Amino acid sequence: MLARLRRALLILGCSALAACSEPVNSPYEEHSAAENVLYSAFTTRSPNHLDPALSYSGDETPFTYSIYEPLYGYHYLDRPYRLIPKAAAELVEPVYLDANGRRLPADAPGEQVAISRYDIPIKPGIAFQPHPAFARDEQGQYRYYPMRAPDLRDAFSIGDFPHADSRELNAQDYVYAFKRLASPRLASPISGVMAEHVRGFKELAQQLAQDDKRSPRPDWLDLRPYTLSGVQALDEHTLRIEVLGKYPQFKYWLAMTFTAPVPWEAERFYSQPRMAQHNLTLDSWPVGTGPFMLTESQTNRRHVLSRNPLYRGEPYPCVGEAGDLEAGLLEDCGKSMPFLDKVVFSLEKESVPLMGKFLQGYYDIPQVERGEYGVAMTVAANDSADKAALYRERGLQLRTAPEAQLFYMGFNWHDPVVGKGDTPEQAERNRKLRQAVSIAFDWEEYVSIFMNDQAQVAHSPLPPGVPGYQPLPQGANPYVYTVKGQTVQRRSLDEARELLREAGYPDGRDARTGKPLILYYDSMGGMGSDATVDWMRRQLGQVGLQLEVRATDYNRFQDKMKRGAAQMFIWGWVADYPDAENFLTLLYGPQSKVDHGGENAANYQSDAYDRLYEQMRFLNDGPDKEAVIHEMVKVVQHDASWMFGYVPNAGGAYQVWVRNAKPSLMIRDSLQYYRIDAQQRVERIQEWNRPVWWPAIPLLLMLAALVWALRRMARQRRTRAALRKEES
Repeated sequence: MLARLRRALLILGCSALAACSEPVNSPYEEHSAAENVLYSAFTTRSPNHLDPALSYSGDETPFTYSIYEPLYGYHYLDRPYRLIPKAAAELVEPVYLDANGRRLPADAPGEQVAISRYDIPIKPGIAFQPHPAFARDEQGQYRYYPMRAPDLRDAFSIGDFPHADSRELNAQDYVYAFKRLASPRLASPISGVMAEHVRGFKELAQQLAQDDKRSPRPDWLDLRPYTLSGVQALDEHTLRIEVLGKYPQFKYWLAMTFTAPVPWEAERFYSQPRMAQHNLTLDSWPVGTGPFMLTESQTNRRHVLSRNPLYRGEPYPCVGEAGDLEAGLLEDCGKSMPFLDKVVFSLEKESVPLMGKFLQGYYDIPQVERGEYGVAMTVAANDSADKAALYRERGLQLRTAPEAQLFYMGFNWHDPVVGKGDTPEQAERNRKLRQAVSIAFDWEEYVSIFMNDQAQVAHSPLPPGVPGYQPLPQGANPYVYTVKGQTVQRRSLDEARELLREAGYPDGRDARTGKPLILYYDSMGGMGSDATVDWMRRQLGQVGLQLEVRATDYNRFQDKMKRGAAQMFIWGWVADYPDAENFLTLLYGPQSKVDHGGENAANYQSDAYDRLYEQMRFLNDGPDKEAVIHEMVKVVQHDASWMFGYVPNAGGAYQVWVRNAKPSLMIRDSLQYYRIDAQQRVERIQEWNRPVWWPAIPLLLMLAALVWALRRMARQRRTRAALRKEES
């Protein structure tokens, strides 16, 4: 008993001494805060897919875009977003060919172009990360192919293989990656797009599907003998891609990891028996040429990216947009990246402990890929003086800005009340009704109340950051706003009432029947009694209109949209790539959801708009394309096919010691740009997590008194025993 109490006192004493150097609540190993490591969190069973042919989820992008290296990427600092070469030596313009293979001029009309040919030079000297798939023995044979089943007994990660090697990246690795997108064994989500645009892709997919059914079915479907006519290696460092027709937006697909290189050796290595049972797959242990490599992966616990020792290094950018210099984002100009040795992701199932650890300094960034933390904390600081003071005291960097995304309220073009109309007269009445409703909905108020001013009211289908977007006052919607100099003001409710009268609904009643006009808002969720719907009802009530909510579950709502049974609805879109086409296609007639199963949820159709769209999609970036985009915007503003809604802000939250932090939902390879001041982190963590030891003093005194009392009782017991022995 006494020995146990002494040990307890010793432990408490040692803990107190240890607290002088390391916080007792640190979740990491001793001295880890002083290392050149960035700490962040993930909140789901992430990542599910690290195979570039399969990965299409935002929470996987910090891994895939740090490990793999597409041909192109985006400039880290510039806005609007612009492409830069990554593995490619330069950005290339395509050569256009007609149906007979004859070369056309660069400004040839799109309808004359049969093939767009891209001959892309690849930087020499790029090496794949060290990996056992490349390892060879003294005789030059692959060490781990073929393997006997017992050889995998103790192998559950790439680090469990004692030998690893590398080789140089070549153009054939990109060819192999494109072929994998057509493989029936993968079912890549991008295969449909590639079949539409890449020459020979559809034929290859059909051939692979047929050959994969042959018996016996091999463990590895070797794609090297197959030909993909539209993707070829002209030599070791030149890749040729041939696109059907003229499609200038194809260049953006070359900035996605779908088209990143995959070495055939890796796929063959992982195809061996029992590999998948040991979680040894390309989906779990990728092989890339990027700045980082996955070195630890514990499902539902922790993942670690480590610096790729064979990465060549790329210079940090020296130019940016206005304000970047003042924000310190150009201090590392020209320095070789990456700056970090490791990035550690730890599982946090709940948001409260995640944010608690962030405020204690144990996470440098809450979640690398998420854009809501900076917004949420900015709103919290505006609502609470205590939180604002805490964030200032901690020096937290909270940065928000509008992103390439949009939420809008759509009018179903097939609806007889708010849609296109069957006659010119009805079309004009319905248009004036839509314009009146658009004026009545005060989106500035919506953004202030429901978005806490962390959004920007939209005037067109294009968000900031996309070429062709016009800032105010140039881009103001003239049918909903008036412009006086630099001032943009929403039109008055009296103007909305006059438009209703002209539409045949004076004071919100049908002039023919006298009945009140009821508009229907179709939504997912509850019965429509929440604050947002109440606000919407009040907006329409100001001009005498009534709003009825038709709420359904997700599946029924989606079915309504497919059938064209919804009248008014809110829809959102996040850009896959920063081109106006990505948003303007949402209003293109042949993309109608009801008629063609496309992404035009409003089923909007305008011959004038469609002609401009077909002209725009063939134009290269520049003034001519922007002029057409502006004309398209004017058409949809006039037609009021949408209430353009708002562009939400996205943003990041970063500790004061994190350098070069600029949030973006479009740029996915940000980890290589981050730099940390580890010494500052150590000092701040110690300052913010000083233990309060005085409550332990009474406990120590009580334990000491108990030890003294027990020792005294033991002495008395021994004394009495000795006296009894003498008496006997």
